[in-house]
Amino acid sequence: MMRKITERSRPARAASLCLTFALLLAARPGGAQVGDVRDVPDPAVIRDGAAYYIFATGPGIPIRRSTDLVHWKLIGRVFRDSTPPWAQSAVPGTQYPWAPDISLIGGRYHLYYALSTFGGQHSVIALATNATLDPKSPRYRWKDEGPVLESKPGDAFNAIDPAAIVDEHGVPWLTWGSFWGGIKLRRLDAKTGKLSAVDTTTYSLAARAGPDATHGPLETQAIEGPYIVRHAGWYYLFVSFDKCCEGTRSNYNVRAGRARTITGPYFDRDSVPMTEGGGTLVLASHGVVRGPGHNSVLTDGAKYYIVHHYINATEGPASPDAPLAIPRSLEIRPLYWAWAGWPVAGDPLTPPVAAAPADRRR
Repeated sequence: MMRKITERSRPARAASLCLTFALLLAARPGGAQVGDVRDVPDPAVIRDGAAYYIFATGPGIPIRRSTDLVHWKLIGRVFRDSTPPWAQSAVPGTQYPWAPDISLIGGRYHLYYALSTFGGQHSVIALATNATLDPKSPRYRWKDEGPVLESKPGDAFNAIDPAAIVDEHGVPWLTWGSFWGGIKLRRLDAKTGKLSAVDTTTYSLAARAGPDATHGPLETQAIEGPYIVRHAGWYYLFVSFDKCCEGTRSNYNVRAGRARTITGPYFDRDSVPMTEGGGTLVLASHGVVRGPGHNSVLTDGAKYYIVHHYINATEGPASPDAPLAIPRSLEIRPLYWAWAGWPVAGDPLTPPVAAAPADRRR
């Protein structure tokens, strides 16, 4: 309660100036990343040694590598086939993994991903692990750890869009969610990477108000793509609102709120609870950039970067038979902590960018 009162006491003029600053930064043109960056939906980023790696939605989970965050090369896939061998029996009709997340937990890389069908609630979040992300290392081998979490029609959540985070006590957590209940959180077992048997509580972190958020996938209630970052004593929850995949009509946008504890409650800058539709705007459509969203955040030394996809309004569809299927391109921007610590996205990175000291995501 004290936190809520403090948030409301902030000067309205200062808040307005901060929002104006954020939107001006977000209005710069996109397309600064080069190389294999045209079709990178739902990008998840991490650093391992001197290189950065991005994992994205697609057959086998494509892997891209860079040494400067600007030039990217496709170097392989997590799975040899489009999906792991058990996927079709677990989720009939699934075509390829969605929205992977990569995190370092207990000295091993944990890749969480989702299997689902468009518009469906029968979904599975699964896990693959690796000792290193360097494909030249003799220790490089992806281990299929199998399912972690499942949702079925009638459940209070949809098991897609996973993202892991380790709290200040070294405890790992998994957040996920979309339609049918919004954003959820569960504690993980640090040894197995699966759900904890110690704390079995499912915490609700964010939702769009209204019955459609639990009873059907109406776009007006869309919230998904959660990602949690620790900074300066706060947990920041990033989410994406609205339409992700409507071609140039896409209005995906990134919102954020924060909390003192990982389980919440999370509030936006105007003290609106994120469980009641709150979310401070971080990125939105501007110019030729349509539907920026489904972000991850790279913590690289003292620097932060927001990594997301967007649709270039000047590009045509991948196929004339699918007019809305415009590839989602990669964009990376510095992430600043502006007035009172709220996140602001800077201009897209352009070459050259010097590498920062190694510091993997916490």
